[in-house]
Formats: sequence, structure tokens, C-alpha cells
Amino acid sequence: MKLVTLISGGIDSPVATHLMLDKGCDIIAVHMDNTPYIDKKSSEKVKTLLKTIAKKHNTKIKLYIAKHGPTQAEIVKKCDKKLTCILCKRFMYRTAEEIAKKEKAESIITGESMGQVASQTLDNLYVEDSAIKTKILRPLIGLDKTEIIDIAKEIGTYDISILPGECCSLVPKFPETHGKIKEIEIAESKIDVKALVKKSVENAEVFEIS
Repeated sequence: MKLVTLISGGIDSPVATHLMLDKGCDIIAVHMDNTPYIDKKSSEKVKTLLKTIAKKHNTKIKLYIAKHGPTQAEIVKKCDKKLTCILCKRFMYRTAEEIAKKEKAESIITGESMGQVASQTLDNLYVEDSAIKTKILRPLIGLDKTEIIDIAKEIGTYDISILPGECCSLVPKFPETHGKIKEIEIAESKIDVKALVKKSVENAEVFEIS
């Protein structure tokens, strides 16, 4: 089974990727480069994490680095700030879905676990899922942070993930935790969704990690 994994420089998504590789899945990685709203070193950290995972599983991983900054700029310019994280995630899913179609992958992996941050409440996960038709797999959904960290330490990604780095500067002080589809659809009507996703996919850089 071929899957697309949305991977960041954090602790969770590398663990989710490892767990699905452990199940014998083929993996295509997608990293959403949020420059200039996050540390520029984030993409290099992702490459290092994937090298660690690829070595552990004796495999090669194709990596797409998609430009997400222009999309974020449109979101913060035209939409209610409290919706930023939900809208951001929906665009990430859409980009991953287009790459999944291109790569003939069956599903998308994320590192989300229930309620860990604002975009991962049950209501928000439902709203985010509704952006796409491709199935989303969440291997960590029922794990707590301590359990995820234990796995990260075991596979050698933890020390890389916790290296100093700047967090996303667009996270609102009071993010929406109970998003509603109608509210999100109204917000997205102010944005050229298809054009932004198309640009993100077309401008993605592709690497082979081993």
C-alpha cells in the first residue's frame, strides 16, 4: 500500500510515519514549507528526520517540499484570525491529496492525536477532514504525548525533533476549537482555493531520501 505522509520537524509526524512503515507501507513524504512564518531550518530538519527513518527501515523515501507560505499569507490577509489553524490544515490536506493522486497513493498519514492542540479537537478534525475525499490515517490518535515521545526516542528521531527552532508565528492567541463547516466555507470563499493548491503542488521541490 502506498501512502502520503504529512511530515513536519516536530515529534509526532515522524513517529506516525515510522509506524506505517512498520506495517510494510510504501511512503511518499510531503512537507509544507511555511517560510517566512516558521524557522527556515525546518525543511532541513525534516530531511534529517526522514534520513533517520529511512535508515531504520532500510528504504528510500521520496520527499515533496511544498511552498505553504503564500497560502498562509492569503489566509491571514482575508480570513478571521481565529480560523487560521483550521484553514491551514485544510490546505495542507488538499496539497497532500493532489500529490497522492499524482503518486497513485491510497491514503494520507498525519501525526495528529486527539486534543493535543487546537486543530486536533474532534470538531476541528471533522471540519478539516471534510476538505478532501482521500482517506486520512492517524496512527497516533489515541496516544498521549508521553507514549509518542517514548517511540520517538526508540527510533532515534526525538533528539532531532527537539532541536531549537522557531514555531509558526501565525498561531492565534485564541484559536477556534469547535469549528463549523459553514463558517469555514464562508472564509474559504474569500480565497482562490484551487489556484493556491495548484501553485503549491506545481512549485514543490522533490528529493529522494535514503
